Amino acid sequence: MTLSEQVEGAGAEEAYDEVEQVNDLNRAVGKQLRLLRERAGLTQRELGDRLGYGPDLISALDRGVRTPQREFLEAADELLDAGGLLKALIEDVERAKAKARVRHPAWFKDYARLERSAVEINDYSCHDIPGLFQTQQRIRALYEMRRPLLDEETIEQRVASRLARQEILTRWPPTMISAVIDESVLRRPLGGSDVHREQLERLIHLASLRNVELQVMPTDRTEHAGMGGAFILLTPRGKRQIGYTEAQDSAQLTTDPEEVRILAARYGSIRAQALTMQESLDLIKSMLGER
Repeated sequence: MTLSEQVEGAGAEEAYDEVEQVNDLNRAVGKQLRLLRERAGLTQRELGDRLGYGPDLISALDRGVRTPQREFLEAADELLDAGGLLKALIEDVERAKAKARVRHPAWFKDYARLERSAVEINDYSCHDIPGLFQTQQRIRALYEMRRPLLDEETIEQRVASRLARQEILTRWPPTMISAVIDESVLRRPLGGSDVHREQLERLIHLASLRNVELQVMPTDRTEHAGMGGAFILLTPRGKRQIGYTEAQDSAQLTTDPEEVRILAARYGSIRAQALTMQESLDLIKSMLGER
């Protein structure tokens, strides 16, 4: 058994218990919500209409297969005249979500383990916003549009998992992160206009962080070094830089020095061809103005 297998095995039972704690809490909240809704004489659709949510979400919350958000619990508490009962659950729900170490897809686990110890990450994205930069609503929208369809519990786990990774953005000492995103990605309103607007605003905020450098590759370039596809260069603490690529739910980590050197040179060319950081920020702000 390798060291990584030992570490993963030692933590598997604890991780499973933490996920189960979240599931148990979701079921308890769902029972409370259902009792309050029925006491008020409302159907799932009627409650959803009054709160601005779809009946599928209310059904999932009733059944305890989806974690309620703070905004929902606050609004439902007021509408259902719960007297603070649902609001009182907010702290427990958020604490459980933060503690739970939900599982990544099997093909992503090796990268996720290395990412946690990274001192530098360089990301070229031509298909989507880098996962570290995505808003919660965009993440959810992406998983809900997956084919074949994912069940509600898996979606909740994947959303929480990706959000947990974003701790790397603000921890100390900081991980230095640079990203180049194709302009076409920023103009694709996945999840709808509100979700997309929130995502653009999130990018503007991230660009203000001292450890984040964000650039946009404009669509009018006549030369583009990144036509081979997206990739990440990651430097784990105390180790050499490695390359990472993924497509269609499969992934490859590259440690060969020559292959990593080629990716690093390619990334340098991409950054040189992209807009400057200020030009990129101005473009994103202009996109917000267009919406």
